[in-house]
Amino acid sequence: MKFYIIIPAHNEEDSIALTLESLACQTHLPTKVVVVNDNSTDKTSDIIKRFTEKYDWMTSITISSSNKHIPGAKIINAFYKGFETLDDTYDIICKFDADIILPTNYLKRLTEIFSKNENVGIAGGLAYIKKNDQWIYENISNKNHVRGPFKAYRKECFEAIGGLKNSIGWDTVDTLLAKYYDWEVKTDHNLIIKHLKPTGNSYTKASKYLQGEALYKMRYGFIITLISAFKMAYKKQNLNTFFNYIVGYFKASEHIVTKEEGKFIRKLRWRGVFGKAT
Repeated sequence: MKFYIIIPAHNEEDSIALTLESLACQTHLPTKVVVVNDNSTDKTSDIIKRFTEKYDWMTSITISSSNKHIPGAKIINAFYKGFETLDDTYDIICKFDADIILPTNYLKRLTEIFSKNENVGIAGGLAYIKKNDQWIYENISNKNHVRGPFKAYRKECFEAIGGLKNSIGWDTVDTLLAKYYDWEVKTDHNLIIKHLKPTGNSYTKASKYLQGEALYKMRYGFIITLISAFKMAYKKQNLNTFFNYIVGYFKASEHIVTKEEGKFIRKLRWRGVFGKAT
C-alpha cells in the first residue's frame, strides 16, 4: 500500500527528529512524506533539511501562518498546504504530528488492517505519554478512538467524509462522519505511539473554550455537551474544565455537519452514554 504522510510542524526542534527517524525506521516505508514547516522560529527547519537531504521520499515546504499554537484551523491549513503538493495515487493518506515516536511496525500493521478488511476507513494505535519515567496511556479519549496525532485514512473514506474539517473538533468529527458513511474505525491496542508533548500542554489560554465550541459545531446538543464536560473535568480533576466547555459551547455560532449528520452523531453519542457499542 502507498502511504502518503503529511506532518504539520511549528517549533518542534525538541521532537521532530525523533518523529522523522521513527518513520525512516519503518519496516514498511511510506511512499511520500511532506513536512510542512509552519512559521517555525527555532531550529525545526534545519532538522527537516537534514532528513529531506538524506531520504528522497521525504520533502518539505515552508508556510507562514499564526505563531500561536491553537488546535484546529492552524493544523488543518498546514495539512492542506502539504496535501496540495501530492498527487492522488495514494492508497492511505496520513496526518501525523511532529511530536510522536512510532513503533517500527506501525505502517506495516496498518497495511495489514486495511488489507484484511476493506470496510476499515480510519486506523491507528494508542497514544502513551511519559510520567514518572514510565509510558502510560494518555487517557483523554476512549481506546476505540484514533487520535489526531497519528491518523491514517483509506483514500475512499477520506473522500467520502469530505476530507478534514478546517475547525476545532476535526479529529472527532472525521470518525463520526466515517461511521455515518458506513466506514469502520479500527484501533490496534498493541500499537503504542509515544506522544512526546501531552495534548494541551502548548495551547494558548485562548484555546480553553475550543473543546466546548467543537461540541456545538458537531451538533452534540446541550445535554450531551453537559455530560461530556463532566466526564472531562473528572478525568482532569479540574472543575474549570467543566465551565470552559459550557462557555465554549455557548460562544460557538456555526456548525460543521449537516442536520442529518448531527442527528446521527447524537444517536451515536447517546448509545455511548448508555454503554452500548458504537
